[in-house]
Amino acid sequence: MTMVETTRPVTGGVDTHLDVHVAAAVDASGGVLGVQPFATTTAGFVELHGWLETFGSLERVGVEGTGAYGAGLARYLRSRDLEVIEVDRPNRQLRRRAGKSDTIDAIEAARAALSGRASGIAKTADGNVEAIRVLLIAKRSARDTRIKCMNQIRHLGFTGPDELRERLRGVPRGRLAGTAAGLRPTAGSDPVVYATKLALQTLGRRVVDLETTTQRLDATLDQLVCATAPNLVAVAGVGIDTAAILLVAAGDNPERIRSEAAFAHLCGVAPIEASSGKTVRHRLNRGGNRQANHALWRIVFTRMSADARTRAYVARRLEQGRSKPEIMRILKRYVAREIYKHLPRD
Repeated sequence: MTMVETTRPVTGGVDTHLDVHVAAAVDASGGVLGVQPFATTTAGFVELHGWLETFGSLERVGVEGTGAYGAGLARYLRSRDLEVIEVDRPNRQLRRRAGKSDTIDAIEAARAALSGRASGIAKTADGNVEAIRVLLIAKRSARDTRIKCMNQIRHLGFTGPDELRERLRGVPRGRLAGTAAGLRPTAGSDPVVYATKLALQTLGRRVVDLETTTQRLDATLDQLVCATAPNLVAVAGVGIDTAAILLVAAGDNPERIRSEAAFAHLCGVAPIEASSGKTVRHRLNRGGNRQANHALWRIVFTRMSADARTRAYVARRLEQGRSKPEIMRILKRYVAREIYKHLPRD
């Protein structure tokens, strides 16, 4: 009979996919205890958790893709009072040396969580911020589609038959979609005129519908953002969209971000040390959440034109020989520090 040491500390690692998750268990020294695939269903999550616990006292689980394929598993493991660590994929050097397979990735996820190489707590994605995130996805899609449709309307307007080109000539951009939606194609008329009118009408109605949808999304976003972080919206230069993006970057459990420096690093505005020997220097951080980084840029850009203190700071730095891109990078770091104070901490 084999006796299982139930008090042995165990760390789990999971390489996530659409249909199958591959789990690995390692002991306190990183030794592999087992590797097993599981289905990406609720029953599969239960089996995966139970299998990990057969090796000992399960302390934490490192999961790849907690915001994608691993979202459901991460939610289930948190419901079992386990610490879920967000693990990035192994770096290219490791993959060149050790190869690439689901088994290797699962083991490396467990070892990353064990060693502390991966230490970020996964987002809970169970509150207002998750609702904001999905609304932003829909709004971003509507905006991109609207831009494409408007460009197509303009293109058809100046390449179409003469009567349509003259009808759309000089129409302000704000009324162009409505004008196109109001066209009445007549079957049996000139086929090019009919087809062009039908295309313009279809694109125009699509734009009008997208504008109505965006208004509904904006209204819901406004309510959620103001309810989640009312003080954040009151910060100079912060609008509903920028506040929403920054809240999504922090997550529903912003306590996982331990300091304002960690938040700045998350947003990609904390300089990275690049010193060597007698040379002490820092380089630009091109990592982090790029949407949050852009949101900070928008706040700084707004303040540079509307905030007296920021304009005075920019003028002083310009006199010292700094360039505007350098000044904006400095200001983004200051803004990240200010934003962190207004993130919800409950």
